[in-house]
Amino acid sequence: MSSFAPETDSPASQEMKYGEREIMEGNLITFPNPRIGRRYDINITLPEFTCKCPFSGYPDFATIYISYIPDQRVVELKALKLYINSYRDRYISHEETANQILDDFVAACNPLELIVKTDFTPRGNVHTVVEVKYLQGS
Repeated sequence: MSSFAPETDSPASQEMKYGEREIMEGNLITFPNPRIGRRYDINITLPEFTCKCPFSGYPDFATIYISYIPDQRVVELKALKLYINSYRDRYISHEETANQILDDFVAACNPLELIVKTDFTPRGNVHTVVEVKYLQGS
């Protein structure tokens, strides 16, 4: 009977994997809004968000909901996926998570309106939902 055990001491296993590199280099990339002047909603659900509790180091899991009305720019979805995955090993509170995502999203595309909702999986009988909003010009 044989078992599979990944080699951890080989040089290849110590190299950064291509996905890790893409996540580390990931920025919110935008492209021109194809319908400037038309108000329309873009709703994005990211159900596999992870980060770490800044106090305990325990993993936190959440579903992130982003809803926005674009102005001049729209966020590219693969870039958003990589950006969200960059939180995986980050020590950050639930409250700061929602606010940081909102700040970064606004900096990238300055939407007319934006709502970021973070719905964290219950841990220790506590369920946290944080919702932050942005309105251009306010």
